[in-house]
Amino acid sequence: MAPTPSPRPAPPGEPHVLGVHLYAERDGRVLLGLRHPSSAFAGGSHHFLAGHCEREPAVGCLVREAWEEAGLVIDPAGVELVHVVHVVDGPGRLPRVQLVFRADRFEGTPMVREPDKCLSWGWWPPDALPEPVVPYTRAAVEGIRAGRRYTELGWS
Repeated sequence: MAPTPSPRPAPPGEPHVLGVHLYAERDGRVLLGLRHPSSAFAGGSHHFLAGHCEREPAVGCLVREAWEEAGLVIDPAGVELVHVVHVVDGPGRLPRVQLVFRADRFEGTPMVREPDKCLSWGWWPPDALPEPVVPYTRAAVEGIRAGRRYTELGWS
């Protein structure tokens, strides 16, 4: 989707949350986790391995989250930014900038290490993602497959 001017500017000083996401492929399939039904975000939906930056560089956050959530070891030298989603999930919600990184090199088999947040990990064909899937996850996968680097969601 082409960027469009926001019809309503953000209030002065409104922060944006910065999220990082892992786009991992194996044998042409994308890694997604099934969020725990009582998870604070997207309960019962499929989503990238993801997290929020906590006073750290984005790639460092990705490496940390991959280990904490799934036991994956990512080589930061093999990480590439492949998509950005600028999203507002609804009225009163903080805007979010979602950085999606592809990791060419990682070690390990995804395992559930935070069962209160994720029930399972699975590999899915990008053209047949499971339902339900987080809308901006789907938008990012579609953007990556189409060669687009940027998507906006929820701004109108």
